[in-house]
Amino acid sequence: MGFVEELNNIDMNDIGSWSRRVKIFMTCLLGVGLIAAGYYFVIKQKIVDLDAVKARETSLRATFLEKKELAVNLDAYKAQLAKLETTFNVLTRQLPNESEIPDLLTDMTQVGLSRGLRFEQIRPGNTVPQDFYAEKLVNVKVNGDYHQIAGFISDIAALPRIINVANFKLTRNKDDGQNNLTLEAVTKTYHYLDSSYVAQ
Repeated sequence: MGFVEELNNIDMNDIGSWSRRVKIFMTCLLGVGLIAAGYYFVIKQKIVDLDAVKARETSLRATFLEKKELAVNLDAYKAQLAKLETTFNVLTRQLPNESEIPDLLTDMTQVGLSRGLRFEQIRPGNTVPQDFYAEKLVNVKVNGDYHQIAGFISDIAALPRIINVANFKLTRNKDDGQNNLTLEAVTKTYHYLDSSYVAQ
């Protein structure tokens, strides 16, 4: 009788009557089934869990290295922050507060008069709020020769407060025998906004 015939004729209720090779085959088949079931129900999920743990380990390692680098450079970051705060404080001191704007206009006028300029107008304009400061526009109209006007602009730039000259127009006074010029300009100065103003 062939092996296939033996398998077809086995009696599931009488295992003792099975031939040796059928018993070995059925034992192997049962073992393979148990291994497959064990893989599907136990090992497969463990592999998925292991992959998830490996991915988490990679993420945690990257986070650790990033924080380690920050910790190593903490003193350098603190020094850099202190330097930035010092620079910021120096710059904000160059921004007058709102109450100092009239004094700044006086300084600009004195600078112009010391250069021999004749003022037709020096008048505060609009205030344009920004993030932590405001631009204060000042309209200026003065008469003088080229060197006086150039010296005036240079002196304004040398003031301890920040002043920018923008939107200027220079015209020749044709009816003036001294060949003078008229400067019309909008200067921008800046003042610091305190926290109460910024909060509004």
